[in-house]
Amino acid sequence: MAGRPFEYGWIRGAASAAFVAGTLTVGQLATGHDVTPIIWMNASLLAATAGATALLPNATTRSRAHPAPPPGLAGARGLLKRRGFRVIVIVSALVYGSHAMHDAFAVIWWSHAGIDTSLISVLWSEAVAAEVLVFVIGPALIRRFGVRAAATLAAAAGIIRWTVAATTTSVLLLSLVQPLHGLTFALLHLACMRMMADNVPANSAATAQALYAFGSGCVTAALTLLSGALYARYGGVSFLPMAMLCATALPFAWFGFPARSPKSELPAFRH
Repeated sequence: MAGRPFEYGWIRGAASAAFVAGTLTVGQLATGHDVTPIIWMNASLLAATAGATALLPNATTRSRAHPAPPPGLAGARGLLKRRGFRVIVIVSALVYGSHAMHDAFAVIWWSHAGIDTSLISVLWSEAVAAEVLVFVIGPALIRRFGVRAAATLAAAAGIIRWTVAATTTSVLLLSLVQPLHGLTFALLHLACMRMMADNVPANSAATAQALYAFGSGCVTAALTLLSGALYARYGGVSFLPMAMLCATALPFAWFGFPARSPKSELPAFRH
């Protein structure tokens, strides 16, 4: 029996908040080269996760109105024939992939510029805190402004964020753009989930999620390799190509995402 829906964004936000809490806790527990606290904390959390599975429902409700999805590559090809799904993959791959330089080399670049480690941790925490906040309030923003506005805003935020990162190492300016991570990652992810709910049959949802993750993962991996070569030659200026990726994603977001979603809610789990 269906119960009260639980917002997808809240689940992702809770996971991001737990990541921040775990990182801070391990940082306080770990001393020198002793990794024992990390091992015990991981073991405890994994045991708690196993125990929490007892709270999951014993069965799920499946709709009998839809036939089973085509297996393997046939199902994937069917999804890729859908224009809306192709747009999701393109925009997410470009914008998520633009984070490659930041994730691999931002700390190295900022350290090289003389920014203190404690300040770097604050800059990094800003980004994750913004991610948590947007995951919590993002569903309401999607309902209010629609997926086109959300995806376009995410791409535009990436242009601003990476342009600033390429042109300055000012802690003040970086602290102003780091929270844009809430838009370049969390808000775009929520928009893609809504778009996917509108364009993908329920019986193909698992395949769609796999292709969505596979596309952005492959692009991110390739861009991480490219980022190494760029950083070795150009240093922080290498963030500019990441801004160009977001600029490329911008028209796809504007023309490919609908102004309004026919669904009133983001995908929700029911309990």
